[in-house]
Amino acid sequence: MKYLTFANPDDLRNPCLGVLLGEKVVDLAELRTWAQGVRAIPAEHLPESLIALIYAGPSTWDYVRKLISALEDEDPVHLKGSKRKPVGYHINQVVLFPPLPNPESLRDFSAFETHTKNVFTNRGKEIPPEWYQFPVFYFSNPHSIFGTGSVIPYPHETQALDYELEVACVIGKTGMDIRSDEATNHIFGFTIFNDWSARDIQKREMRVGLGPAKGKDFASSLGPWIVTPDELLDKVTDRPGVYDLTMIARINGEERTRGNWKDIHYSFGEMIARASQGVYLVPGEVLGSGTVGNGSLLELTKGEGPWLNSGDIVELEIERLGVLSNQIGALPTKS
Repeated sequence: MKYLTFANPDDLRNPCLGVLLGEKVVDLAELRTWAQGVRAIPAEHLPESLIALIYAGPSTWDYVRKLISALEDEDPVHLKGSKRKPVGYHINQVVLFPPLPNPESLRDFSAFETHTKNVFTNRGKEIPPEWYQFPVFYFSNPHSIFGTGSVIPYPHETQALDYELEVACVIGKTGMDIRSDEATNHIFGFTIFNDWSARDIQKREMRVGLGPAKGKDFASSLGPWIVTPDELLDKVTDRPGVYDLTMIARINGEERTRGNWKDIHYSFGEMIARASQGVYLVPGEVLGSGTVGNGSLLELTKGEGPWLNSGDIVELEIERLGVLSNQIGALPTKS
């Protein structure tokens, strides 16, 4: 299943919960009305938001699958729900929001060895041995989330704006001290994650031994949708939460990064195990993988730039997960 949050063309202010089928977006609320009337499927509780759907649990997820199966070979664009509202739209007709506009939390790991090695090499250092002992992460800002198509505000006081090509998992089941070999049972789905970075700010604040903070918290992009693990079964590897999927970044249409999820050093199973040590993980929390090797300008330019500019379009693509596209906004005016 590919879950998304969208606004239909007749009401662009109110987000709706939907599912992507090919190039069509299905409005689940309208599908429930149609399925009740045409297929005689009893109406059950259906949350209005994706975060509420995740909390509702497996019985509600099964109900959504039943509704989608009821479509059979029908085109949702031609069907009507309540008050003759369309059940579906072509994806070009709708506005996509972040699938989780306000996740419960946002942890970002550093799980790709190549990226870590590149960063430390640029500093004239070797990877510290602790990096190989456990997966490390920091907390980012869950309240500055952007979706595909959104303009990213150019942060103040930076001349070194960068992208980071990452994959993220969304927690779907509460747990504490989760074993890595059982962690996939706690994953609701996966999405693309752009951990935007102001490198000059990040560099200064981390000299004091804390951070990153203001070098990161101004923006994170998630989307375009959340893909449940059953969509990826033919790409699974022998490591929990790791898939053989190509990862690509483009700036203004030019490919800058190409990597693969399977090259990750720490699996999402290991990341979930680390994050849940002594604390509860709850539905709707997001865990980022960290940057794939060469998945940032910091690596590609050895920390010298050139960096992102106002007007640049950054596209992150992960096989099966879609394309997350954002344009960089105007430079901030000086006060």
